[in-house]
Amino acid sequence: MTDSFEGKVAAITGAASGIGLACARKLLDEGATVVLIDRAEDRLRALCSELGERCRMLVVNLLDGQEVSGMLPGILSEAGRLDIFHANAGAYIGGAVAEGDPDSWDRMLNLNINAAFRSVHAVLPHMIAQKSGDILFTSSVAGVVPVVWEPIYTASKFAVQAFVHSTRRQVAPHGVRVGAVLPGPVVTALLDGWPKAKMEEALANGSLMQPQEVAEAVYFMLSRHRNVVIRDLVILPNSVDL
Repeated sequence: MTDSFEGKVAAITGAASGIGLACARKLLDEGATVVLIDRAEDRLRALCSELGERCRMLVVNLLDGQEVSGMLPGILSEAGRLDIFHANAGAYIGGAVAEGDPDSWDRMLNLNINAAFRSVHAVLPHMIAQKSGDILFTSSVAGVVPVVWEPIYTASKFAVQAFVHSTRRQVAPHGVRVGAVLPGPVVTALLDGWPKAKMEEALANGSLMQPQEVAEAVYFMLSRHRNVVIRDLVILPNSVDL
């Protein structure tokens, strides 16, 4: 394992709830300073009040390209440095393609792909210059196994996986690690779009995880020796048949 996370700074998008918030809590517990990035200003203020002085906030609309491209100065202003960037924010749409709404797809694809890639582009030169850093994505098992009931979401996560694998190879010589955590179904607001019958079935048979399980996996990834990268970590409820 690496040294303590004390003195390190992590920035997490979509940090006001779900997996992002669980990861923030875990890294704060381990001694890091964490910049919560989200558009929900009131929620971020309440969380930073709860989580203490090492919790910082940055209000960004991730669907606004200029705001995303300009986030690095905000992070550095809040925390003074950046060691870990977690591109966690995302959206979910399932269902049959023939019955889908392409306008809704556009918003999800913009968040899951364009905003994620743009946010990494915003911080990557800084990490390359300091010859150290971690870039982490919240991907999905749907990024490695095509899931029949969520083809558009699956496609977005396949794009994330391609970006992770190729970008990692570009920046590894600069001391920057790139990886992805690929959860199965997690109890978050993203699953609000699941069909009611499927949600009831999943809750009944134990095929949903809590966000804290993903946060522990993320901590494992980040706490390896600097010469070791966890490129992909799939974490599933054992009862999920994928």
